[in-house]
Amino acid sequence: MRQIERYIFRIAAGATLACLLGLTGTIWVTQALRELDLVTAKGQTLLVFLFVTALSLPTLIVVIAPVALFIGTVYALNKLNGDSELIVMSAAGMPPRSLLRPFLTLAVSISFLVGFVVIVVMPASFQELRDVITRVRGDFIANVVKEGQFTQLDNGITFHFRQRGAGGVLEGLFIQDRREAGKTKVYLADRGNAVDIDGQSYLVLQHGTVLQQQKDSRDSSILKFDRYTIDLAAFAPPDSDTIYKPRERSTAQLMFPDQSEAYYQLSKGRFRAELHDRLSAAFYPLALAFIAFAALGDPRTTRQGRSLAIAGAVLAVVGLRIGGFAAVSAATRSTAAVYAVYGVPLLAILLSSLVIFQGPRVRRFNAGIAGLFRRRPRAAGLAPAQ
Repeated sequence: MRQIERYIFRIAAGATLACLLGLTGTIWVTQALRELDLVTAKGQTLLVFLFVTALSLPTLIVVIAPVALFIGTVYALNKLNGDSELIVMSAAGMPPRSLLRPFLTLAVSISFLVGFVVIVVMPASFQELRDVITRVRGDFIANVVKEGQFTQLDNGITFHFRQRGAGGVLEGLFIQDRREAGKTKVYLADRGNAVDIDGQSYLVLQHGTVLQQQKDSRDSSILKFDRYTIDLAAFAPPDSDTIYKPRERSTAQLMFPDQSEAYYQLSKGRFRAELHDRLSAAFYPLALAFIAFAALGDPRTTRQGRSLAIAGAVLAVVGLRIGGFAAVSAATRSTAAVYAVYGVPLLAILLSSLVIFQGPRVRRFNAGIAGLFRRRPRAAGLAPAQ
């Protein structure tokens, strides 16, 4: 790069980085506040909370990075024009491609970042998030049972405790075990506490009784105890294989799926749409940068407003994203719509390039058409009244 191009690159890159960090941090905080339930109600540690919320950062980067690039490009071009630097560059004979080069370099860098995150990092973060949430929900005492409520589990166990005391101690416990047909066990205890021993979770009951009804009999036996231990694995639902959604699978798994998998047979369209949505994501930073440059790359005097150009660029970006979402949605139903997934950003790049490199001709053509319409009343003898 020449010195002037490095200067422009620093302005655009600084603005883009500031927008990326600011927007990502703001949205991450709002998302993190929604997960405070992990700490306040589900008894998880602060590290688990930070880890779960950090797993959303790759998704935020993929969404925000192209927008930050667009804002950075608009800011840089407005600053250059406001300081009359664009006018000086144009008067010195600097061609549009030289002015575009630093923005294109920045856009390519953002495209590589978005492509790497969406293809490699984001699927891994979704998969890890699913695993963490599964482990959190598997914490029976912290997440399933509620204070003062009778909780009925699918495996035939009813659990109740009066209140939660200091140190997580459960007070006033009632447990009814009816997993075996015709046989019932009832545990009553003053206190209970969950402990981990060699990676296994146990519930230690203190000062209580066990009422057991024998199978096919009305007779019951009562056992008093000072300390009784129950394996909490018996309370957990039976294990089942985790089925990862298309967005939670690696790109290689989407490209070469297991054709015999029942879930794939039912969701072929979602697999196809997710794959091509990932592969096309890297084109959007380029498209947004080209749109911004096409709208604001020409030098203008202070009397020539740029607000309409900015508004037009924003509308073009909104239309681009809507078209992209529509194409991805259509790709779930039709294989032919895959071409539109790539065609939407590439068409935006092509049209913006025409405006950038053929802008003077386009404007002269439009001015000529407008002049014809202005001259038509006089040509038809419809001169304005004096």
